[in-house]
Amino acid sequence: MLLEALIALLIFALAVLGLVGLQASMTRATSGAKYRADAAYLASDLVGLMWTDSRNLALYDTSKCAGHPPCQRWLERVKERLPTGVGQAQVSATDPGQVTVKLTWQAPSDDAHQFQTTTAVNPNPLQQP
Repeated sequence: MLLEALIALLIFALAVLGLVGLQASMTRATSGAKYRADAAYLASDLVGLMWTDSRNLALYDTSKCAGHPPCQRWLERVKERLPTGVGQAQVSATDPGQVTVKLTWQAPSDDAHQFQTTTAVNPNPLQQP
């Protein structure tokens, strides 16, 4: 009877370990989905900023972004919401209004991830001088 109790305890312990592993996997998947959703939101947010400030579209390029307050605040939000998050925007010099937004991040003990979107931002006629 003692042997049967020990075997039952062993089976129970293995089941608990399996549930703990499942919980860890589920938490990792949920975190990954949240980061992907945040990246899509942040990219959309920057495109919206560009639409409302289309007169200064060139200032949203990564090389000039730190000097433009709306873009600088967006970069700060990227760092706050994504682990080791880096946001980049590339305004095309050859194709007027074409913008590529790229976000990269890496969660602890996970691979690096990237979200990229390309869109066209036409000048807002109400903002023209």
